[in-house]
Amino acid sequence: MSPRLARPVRQRRDASPAARLAAATPAGRDRYVDLLRVASLATVVVGHWTMAAVTVGPDGGLVIGNLLAEVPALQVLTWLFQVMPVFFLVGGFSHALAYRSLRRRAAQAGSTVSAGSVYPAFLRARLRRLLLPVAVFAGVWAVLALLLEAVLGEGAVPAVLRLVAQPLWFIGVYLAMAALTPPMLRLHERWGWGAFAAPAAGVVLVDLARFAGGVPYVEFLNFALVWLAVHQLGFLRADGRLHRPGVPAALAVGGLLSTAALVGAGPYPLSMVGMPGEEVSNMAPPTLALLCHGLWLAGAVELLRRPAGRVLAVPGVWRAVVAANGTAMTAFLWHLTAMLAVYATLVTLQVPLPEPASGAWWAQAPVRLAVAAGVTAGLVALFRRLELPGSGAAFGGRTSTATTPGSVVVAAIGVTLALFGVLGVSMAGFGGMLTGHSATLVVLPVTTPFALLLTAAGWALVTWAGSTRPRTETPGEGGAGRPRTGA
Repeated sequence: MSPRLARPVRQRRDASPAARLAAATPAGRDRYVDLLRVASLATVVVGHWTMAAVTVGPDGGLVIGNLLAEVPALQVLTWLFQVMPVFFLVGGFSHALAYRSLRRRAAQAGSTVSAGSVYPAFLRARLRRLLLPVAVFAGVWAVLALLLEAVLGEGAVPAVLRLVAQPLWFIGVYLAMAALTPPMLRLHERWGWGAFAAPAAGVVLVDLARFAGGVPYVEFLNFALVWLAVHQLGFLRADGRLHRPGVPAALAVGGLLSTAALVGAGPYPLSMVGMPGEEVSNMAPPTLALLCHGLWLAGAVELLRRPAGRVLAVPGVWRAVVAANGTAMTAFLWHLTAMLAVYATLVTLQVPLPEPASGAWWAQAPVRLAVAAGVTAGLVALFRRLELPGSGAAFGGRTSTATTPGSVVVAAIGVTLALFGVLGVSMAGFGGMLTGHSATLVVLPVTTPFALLLTAAGWALVTWAGSTRPRTETPGEGGAGRPRTGA
């Protein structure tokens, strides 16, 4: 590297936070992972906006349908645009790096506690980044729901109050993947591909029991097994195993052919997203077909890694990715709110809503999407400060306290309560909160107020457990000395 290239970049004092972060990017950072995170969430957002087939019902309320149900031939497009597996792949990669970083820092600080005591600090950082935006989102919508039902009546807006909460299922499942990262990472470090094969084999057994054996409720295990298998692919990527010659192509071709074979033979539907009224969904709960779809996507994005890397080396492109990455979760939470605001405005202004999938509907679509994007940008500007990184000082500070074995248990209990709470809100929605409206979460009925209470209690437990720090000792004291102080 020439002296000129090696010279530190002098940053302008008035540079934006994204520009400062982009300028400070370490040379070894995998920028493609940041792009995949942003692109996958952006694809979901645009997909939801596009698939919404909204009409006005006889009572004047919004009736929310699905474009893919109106035009079944379009369902094949979900084989490209159902990209949630990519986000869980990226999540596995990021969780592996974050947890290993905490382990290294604990070891460098001289900690003599087990690697398991890193767990509370890891979860505290994960939950802080995810649940603060979720808490504000849920609080705002809880108030709005009560106001809407007070003004319009409880039966006037049930679909809207259910719809806005549905994306929270993803947050709940993602929390489960974070919670299981330490044990699954240890299995990965010992068995490699075998640690991926185990949950993948579990998916096969669950589908056999479900479709061939008629075993009730067994399909719900795939909410964990399918996403765990994809999450394990992220661990493999973190170790460079997905970069090896031939592996991306094998995953892409093998996954695509397997998906086609499963859909062709049945009972798996063509769509890789949930469809209204279908007896079998590839998403809820996930199936073997969705896992194979995830394999195909994992291979496909790896095949694009090198050309994408060259594009990301352009400073302007990288700054845009950094800026988007810092607000992607906020945009994901509020994008359906923005879409519904657009439709509500159209109805209020008495703008006719064309028949879904008609020529007029397609002609109006670009305008609807552009306005929804603008409203989302406004909501992001309002709430983006909540989407901050978790505490990076898990092992810093001038004092340290002993981490007790109990804090690991408390953290595990806390994250379990939080993930079930978030899933409960996604199932029950924000309607009928004062009248005891409930939804069935696996086999248990749950109301939104109770689910919110679970989430808050779980977050509090994880925060408490993660606020304790591993006891550190000066070298050579063998556990008998006093805790070491200093940064």
